[in-house]
Amino acid sequence: MNLVTFSGPPSTGKTSVILKVIEAFKDRNLSVGVTKFDCLYTDDDTLYKKAGIPAIKGLSGSLCPDHYFVSNIEEVVQWGRENKLDLLITESAGLCNRCSPYIKNIKSVCVIDNLSGINTPKKIGPMLKSADIVVITKGDIVSQAEREVFASKISSVNPKAITIHVNGLTGQGAFELSTLVYDEKLDVDTVQGETLKFPMPSALCSYCLGETRIGEDYQMGNVRKMKIGDQNE
Repeated sequence: MNLVTFSGPPSTGKTSVILKVIEAFKDRNLSVGVTKFDCLYTDDDTLYKKAGIPAIKGLSGSLCPDHYFVSNIEEVVQWGRENKLDLLITESAGLCNRCSPYIKNIKSVCVIDNLSGINTPKKIGPMLKSADIVVITKGDIVSQAEREVFASKISSVNPKAITIHVNGLTGQGAFELSTLVYDEKLDVDTVQGETLKFPMPSALCSYCLGETRIGEDYQMGNVRKMKIGDQNE
């Protein structure tokens, strides 16, 4: 079974891209399943099931979705193997630009849209910088010049990644992406003992544990303060 992780900021079109990619796989008679990770709510799993795709979802609630992902990914892999999937796609809840949802030796795809702003690639951390493939969506809404400039910004942040444009509505580019995503030589039995490409966002403070009061008297643990005085000099 192949394992692929899709991630990206909210509303970039991850689910639409995945659905179009899976359509391309149907012609190759491959069994594909999806696990959707999110925070508070998602109905994307129903979209997958309506398309006849085995799908499960996990909601992290008050936890960081990346920490939730890495705590459950092994069980998700075993679910995929039990269902005899050829390819298991995990869709991450990309809510934090410091997100780090990728595992070494597992293909990683970051989905980012052309409408997010010209400097957005510089604002996204490991989620973009450590991706193997970067998918740019909503390119039909901007000019060719804007597409090229945005793609060059991505290349300056992650020069090693393969960059590809995909239209989540028409499916243009989805077949080409499917050829990059699936590798019949790869076989994932387990991710037990594997390591992340980049450490998770670190936070263990009083607010993580449910504190709601504001002030230094209530701040404990991993706390970082701004150096305001230095900025005024």
